[in-house]
Amino acid sequence: MTAIINATLVMEHYYIPEGYLVIQDGKIADFGEMRKWTVPEGAEILDAKGLLVGPGLIDIHTHAGAGTFFQEDPVKAAQAVLQHGVTGVLPALYMNLNKAGYFAALDKIDAARASGQADNIIGYYMEGPYLNPKFGCERENYSWSEVLDPSEYMDLVERVKDSAKVWALAPERINAEQFAKDVSETIPGIVLTVAHSEASPQQIEALMPYGLRLATHHTNATGDRPMYPECRGVCVDETVNFHNSIYAEVICDSRGIHVDPFMLRLIRKIKGDERVILISDAFVADGPTPPGYEGVTDINFDHSGEIAGSNLTLDVACRNIMKHTGCSPVDAFRFASTNPARLLNLKDQGRIFRGALANLVICDSWMNIEHVILKGDLVR
Repeated sequence: MTAIINATLVMEHYYIPEGYLVIQDGKIADFGEMRKWTVPEGAEILDAKGLLVGPGLIDIHTHAGAGTFFQEDPVKAAQAVLQHGVTGVLPALYMNLNKAGYFAALDKIDAARASGQADNIIGYYMEGPYLNPKFGCERENYSWSEVLDPSEYMDLVERVKDSAKVWALAPERINAEQFAKDVSETIPGIVLTVAHSEASPQQIEALMPYGLRLATHHTNATGDRPMYPECRGVCVDETVNFHNSIYAEVICDSRGIHVDPFMLRLIRKIKGDERVILISDAFVADGPTPPGYEGVTDINFDHSGEIAGSNLTLDVACRNIMKHTGCSPVDAFRFASTNPARLLNLKDQGRIFRGALANLVICDSWMNIEHVILKGDLVR
């Protein structure tokens, strides 16, 4: 049994200052105000010294950790993000992989999970293969068919039916609705997401009955559909903003390049704080920094000058959204833990409550991580 004392507990909508939290058998057994509580006999004490204690962060969309792709060294990547408070992570497998590449990546990451050295990997984010290759980095390496054919994709769908949590696609692709139907029938509860797309509202709405309820890196890698030269078109971003049921992922870099700070504030206002999800979208690319981006250190570029994800970790993304929008640590934990857990139906994660998995971070008010607890074990 471990008792965390002198904590400021971060609840879903408020704080409990001068609080305590008891961990037993890998779960949260009790919590509350210290003045109403007696330390259990024999408990191991962890003094939070007034710092924040919140739910472990959940990064649903990242390709890498410590400059290493998950498919290259999943243990290194998983351990790296864990040190930054990410107690739940979905490695994202991108459209630049061919079919053999997808299967090899899955085999390697599954082996790491089975070894017990990557316990924070909770499933997969399939960022492809059927995106629109007009959008996103490394699109010159795209090798999949123009028409979505079950004979091409069903063996991959079957391979991840017990592990994929999110599947991204561009709804304008030929036969996209059949693909969405096949995925949702094979993987009940799968979250579909509109990604790397120039789909119309109608094309996106056609997939919502099959589980489309997420927007991949909202306002990034999306097109436009202007009807008239003098008129702004209505496309992916507008559709996502309109539908209350669709969550919006956002990448928050330090300068607000992926998403302009004003746009971040607008997204919060339109979507509401219950539908915003922070992601890191960390990637590995070594292209030169294009003109105009001098001094940028938390964004990658491919060799064509295209933005290629980020060098962020989720704790840093939390700091950035606090800076850009003025939100509180309560809000940041909601964006980086509570909302991702709800989207993925992780009923024992994302909040502090009795019986929850003891995935926790201890940090200051700017999300600088002091300690990380995974399934009740202190790992940092």
